[in-house]
Amino acid sequence: MALGLGVTGCSVDASTAAPESKVFPFRGTTLDVRTHEVAADLVAVDREDVKVTRWFDAAAGSEHLSWELKGGVLDIDAGCSGFAICDAKFRVEVPKGVTVLRDGRKSGLRGDG
Repeated sequence: MALGLGVTGCSVDASTAAPESKVFPFRGTTLDVRTHEVAADLVAVDREDVKVTRWFDAAAGSEHLSWELKGGVLDIDAGCSGFAICDAKFRVEVPKGVTVLRDGRKSGLRGDG
């Protein structure tokens, strides 16, 4: 999500930002990924936990970055507010066999491989 308000000469691109990762223990059969309209790739992989990688770039504004797994809900958010320009994206690796929801709706990813 890129936001800009009259900023000239400022460019942000999450794809060029250094990635940050966090691993969450997970034992459930369904994972609901709440993305807050931030781009997120959901990928089934051979693992037992959930790994989230975040790319974030900002040139202005107050940053707000969060990622938390409670129960079967993974809440990920990255953005900025105020006079702001920023860009963010996520990659969420989930265990094979887990049903994955995106913002409470079926995602089409079952995690079968």
